[in-house]
Amino acid sequence: RKADVFSKYGLDFCCGGAKSLTEACEEKGVNEVEVETALAEVENQAKNRQQDFNSWDLDFLTDYILNIHHKYVKESVPMLYDVSRKVASVHGENHPEVIKIASLVETIVRELDTHIQKEETILFPYIKKLAVAKRENSQLEPAPFGSIENPIQTMEDEHVAVGGSMDEINSLSSGYATPEDACSSYRALYSKLDEFEQDLHRHIHLENNILFPKAIQLEKELLG
Repeated sequence: RKADVFSKYGLDFCCGGAKSLTEACEEKGVNEVEVETALAEVENQAKNRQQDFNSWDLDFLTDYILNIHHKYVKESVPMLYDVSRKVASVHGENHPEVIKIASLVETIVRELDTHIQKEETILFPYIKKLAVAKRENSQLEPAPFGSIENPIQTMEDEHVAVGGSMDEINSLSSGYATPEDACSSYRALYSKLDEFEQDLHRHIHLENNILFPKAIQLEKELLG
């Protein structure tokens, strides 16, 4: 979408992509403020579209969570586990908080592993069945776990536990601020933890505030 804006104003974003926007606009005699305004508008439109999760079908939203957030967790936890242990062993004497952080990371890794397995093998397949039954107006077989509210309550309790551990890490690290003697691994760990926490907030928001309430409502609608 931004490429369309550049093309509209005749700005070469390919071969001329190494130039600053100011330089490119000056060479083409284009109003830089006008281009910046157009780019900002495109970015805002993109953000608004990305946040319109409420309009998605539940099976589509479930797949999004699987392919974006669950995948991110699975790809991130090995690095967090290994590097947190390394930093604790090297810097633990001068910065004892990293020893506690490594312990919390180990807890988070263990809890998220079982949590994600339960969602992917039990809860999410059932939510997908709800969505298909609604769309195709087909019969829905009752779940073996009773009401969907039962596993959802468990998932939400586990969200609280993992979120609490991340809050503690945030506090121990003073908002992921590395000390002056931090090595590259130390800095990489804190940067990754910061990113991980932000993704976790979005992840839990999608489940707790959109997917789960809609799934509960849909089950009640289908089963009467």
